[in-house]
Amino acid sequence: MSRRELLEEKKMKNLIYVFAIAVVISIVTFILVFVSYNKKLKEQSRESLLELGKVNSIVPNNEISQTSYSEDKGKEDVQEDNTSNTSNNVKPNIENKKTVKNTEAVSSVVNKEESNSIENEEVVQNNENTIAVENNTSTEVLQNKELEFGVPVSGEIIKDFAKDTLVYSNTLEEWTTHTGIDIKADKTTVVLSAEEGVIESIKNDPRYGISIVIKHENGFKTVYSNLLTTEFIKEGETVEKGQTIATVGDSASFEILDESHLHFEMYKDGESVNPTIYLK
Repeated sequence: MSRRELLEEKKMKNLIYVFAIAVVISIVTFILVFVSYNKKLKEQSRESLLELGKVNSIVPNNEISQTSYSEDKGKEDVQEDNTSNTSNNVKPNIENKKTVKNTEAVSSVVNKEESNSIENEEVVQNNENTIAVENNTSTEVLQNKELEFGVPVSGEIIKDFAKDTLVYSNTLEEWTTHTGIDIKADKTTVVLSAEEGVIESIKNDPRYGISIVIKHENGFKTVYSNLLTTEFIKEGETVEKGQTIATVGDSASFEILDESHLHFEMYKDGESVNPTIYLK
């Protein structure tokens, strides 16, 4: 081969070598960019999920509308009840005024009889002490009432109480505390009141969705979350043990990837307690 042909062959080999190096560099660069993009996309998805947890409107529009309708309806019922109570109280108020006048007349007579007033005051004071003792006794009996909490829904506990330990969250993709228990139940399953009490609040919690808080005797409270609707009850209403109060939904943004369930919590004197200790 001539020298010129040798130079051309060497030049061709160099070009092939450079081209191969460029291809390898391109492949490596593509892989690094792809991995970086996936990581960034995953972080953005997680941030979006956390942002979603801060928004109160985390359930479908039709469910929110249904809940809002039920709350508005409850407010209208309360207004109607207040109107009727006002009209019914007109007559008792007139009678109370007459009673006050009669009491003032009796008081003026008693004041004229100074010798009898001292004895009457002592009798009244003794009666008040007796009534106070009776009221304290009734309060003690009421506070010492034994409560038996029933299960709000029948099903398997799929996530345990973990106040002082950690459980893994599929939604948050991290280990975290869990101040209640998750009871497996299909969507629209009826939720029952665990014990007799008063509806303290109905709210849309940014973490656990539509929730109902019931206040019971002896410092107990129960919380029912991840609900679908609360149209069966209203705030301030007294409910019996086993009464229907809601249905299971999927409104808990912090547990949206878990199986369909009821998130149930219990509190004693303001402290979170393990519900499995009290449920019978």
